[in-house]
Order: sequence, then structure tokens, then C-alpha cells
Amino acid sequence: MRQGPTGQRHQPVAVLLSPRPAEVAAARRAGARTVVVAPDPSVPSDREGAERRVRTDWRDHPRLVEDVGRLAEVQGGRARVFGFGPAATLAAARANEALGLPGTPTTAVTALMDKAALRARSNTLHPARPVSFARCGRAALLPFLTTLIGYPCVIKPRAGAEGEGVRLVGDAAAAEAAAPHYPEITDLLVEEYLEGPELAVEALSREGRHRILGWTRRLPGPGLTAAGHDLPVALDPATAGAVRNLVRGVLDLTGHHDGPSHTEVVLTPRGPRLVEAHARPGSEELTQLLRLAHGTDVLALAFAAGLGLPEPVRRPRTAHAGLRYVDFPPGRRLAEAGPRLAAARAVPGVVRARLTVPPDTVVRAAPTGGHHHAQLLATAPTAALLRSTLDDAADLLARDPRDPAPGRPCRPPRQPDRGFA
Repeated sequence: MRQGPTGQRHQPVAVLLSPRPAEVAAARRAGARTVVVAPDPSVPSDREGAERRVRTDWRDHPRLVEDVGRLAEVQGGRARVFGFGPAATLAAARANEALGLPGTPTTAVTALMDKAALRARSNTLHPARPVSFARCGRAALLPFLTTLIGYPCVIKPRAGAEGEGVRLVGDAAAAEAAAPHYPEITDLLVEEYLEGPELAVEALSREGRHRILGWTRRLPGPGLTAAGHDLPVALDPATAGAVRNLVRGVLDLTGHHDGPSHTEVVLTPRGPRLVEAHARPGSEELTQLLRLAHGTDVLALAFAAGLGLPEPVRRPRTAHAGLRYVDFPPGRRLAEAGPRLAAARAVPGVVRARLTVPPDTVVRAAPTGGHHHAQLLATAPTAALLRSTLDDAADLLARDPRDPAPGRPCRPPRQPDRGFA
């Protein structure tokens, strides 16, 4: 029930930096009032119930602090700034510190962003078999450093985000070919390739205690890309405990005492090893998977914890949920996208089907990093039915209208669930 004006005055306020509509809706589910801060606040945020808007460029730290500092709730300590994008997370942490509001420390956000320092810290958790890595300041040194680490190995920017600039190289020739794609004077990390099933782990920290909210299984695509995510993920008790210990150890080492986090872990033959971690929730699709399958509302829990509100009522569910990416070959025109999206959405069990590129345009490039051309979300009572549902919807979405026969999207062969019970 919506509170009256008196009750509303005492509700804490979530100050949101260029939020996605799902974040505004989650803040409302947590019982918070919402203020959107953006250069040009979006209409979708309005539709989800954002009550006020502050039109400012939050990337300008002094201006953000000045404009947000005028809010009565901020002056009364009844607010907190939230940012869930790569840049917005750091901006929110800095703003909260400047305004004397609680939140994830800036030092923890930056510690998790520095992949070289994070790798060195996480290696202390398993000193008997650390992950080999080296920093690279000149692209011309990549062939030498990759040979030093051993093949296959991974090249990644030290402070990158969302998979941009990450490459898997299998030999010195591939390293030579990769070098021109980076600036000559650069800041890269070269590290050994971690082989095994990969998990994306969502956690929420309060006063130094880290609560694991759940994890999804990352499905491998070509190279280092993902084909999607699935859950539930059944692990034996020893493996599950080792994953929890690794995530909590990494958060402790970086000083991440409060707020949400997203950690990527590979289950190697030597035990779980860190890929990377962030002081924010995973993508909107990953948090929705946990909500669909388990009833765990990651975003609402993060808002409630940050604002001192009671946890939202959990409605437990037991279902299989999955995310699949659909990508199109360069040169393909996305004609008749509307009817194909409608057909994919009509498949029983599909929760969402959407393009992340404009319809009726020509695809100019292959997907890079974490960016894909289309996404599908679905639920089902069994893993087999979930797989069939997503395959059918992907076929409809990926079909070339010039081809009368159904066409399969470009997907890697299904791989065995190594290490999963």
C-alpha cells in the first residue's frame, strides 16, 4: 500500500545514477523513494515510478555532490547514492563519502577495478598454486610475456570492464597478431588461462559479513565470450564451500565491507580460482535469473541493505531459468525484427526476448566482450525443457527472413558440465 504524505517523508531515498528501469523498480520494491540523477533522465525510469529527477552530469564529481547535497533527505542522512554501472559504481562511492553517507568505500571499488592488484591479492588465498600473471606496459612485449606465462593465456586491460579488450591467445603468432589492437604504451595483464566450469556469484555485504545470494553457470561461447547463463547449479558441498570461501576472501582482502558484489569464478582442477570481481551486482539479466529461479531479489536486497530497510519478503521458487545470447553475422540486415521478436516471445516459458541493436539495421561487427546482439530469458520446470525452449526461441529470433527454412543461431557445441553435480 502506498504511504501517505507523512509516511513518505520518513521513507529513505535511493539516489540513482542513470539507472536502468529495473533498478528503479527494485528500489520501489524495497520500500524506498527514488531520485534519478542523469544528464537527461530517461522516460523508462519515469514509467517505473521514479519520483524526482536531478538533471546533472554525475561524472562531474563536484557538481554531483553539490546538486545531490541540496536534497533534504541527504542533509538528514536518510539517503544513499547508488550506481550499478562500471563508471556509476565509483561515482556513487565517491559521492557517498563526500556527503557523509554510508556505502561501499571508494578504496574497495578501486581495489576491485585493478585487475593486477586483485590477482596478486587473490593469489594469497592459494599460495601453493597461484595463478600466473604478468603486467605489460608495451604492446610489443606481448609475444614475450605470453610465452613466459605459457599458452593458452589471456590478455586483458588492467582496468577494463564488460570483457572489452580481452583476448585468448594460443601461441606466439596469435600474440603477435593481438599486439596491434592495443596502444603501443598500454597497461595490460597477461595471465594463464583458467580451464573449467565458470560461475557468476552474487553476494551482499553488511558490516564486513558477506552473504552469498546465489550463482549462475556461465555457458562458454567462442573464444572467451559467453553463450548464456543457466541455473540452478548443483555443486557438491566441498566445492560449494570452497567457492564461498574464495568470494568472501577476495571481498575481505579488498576491504569490501558493505554493498553488493559480482564475482566470476572458474572451477579448475586445483580448486576455485578468481577471474574478476566488481563492487556492484551482475547484469540485469543475471539478477533476474536468480529472481526467476529462486525468488532471490538481488537488486531489492541491495537497496534495502544500503538504506537500512527491512528485507523484502521472499517468495521462494524452484525452477530452471536460463539466459541465451543470440548474435548475427556481420552484414546481416535485421529485417522484420518485430515479428521475429514476437514469435520468440510467444514460445511457452520465454520471459523476455529483446534486441540490443536497432532493428532494421545492418550488423556491422561481431559481438565484443559482454555485448551481444540479442538476449532471451526463459524458465522451465526441467533443464531439458529449458534448453528446448531457449533453442526454439533462438531459432525464431535468428532466422534470416530470406531463408524459408528455420536457421540455427551461431552457437558452440553443447559442452559437458565438468565439475557440476
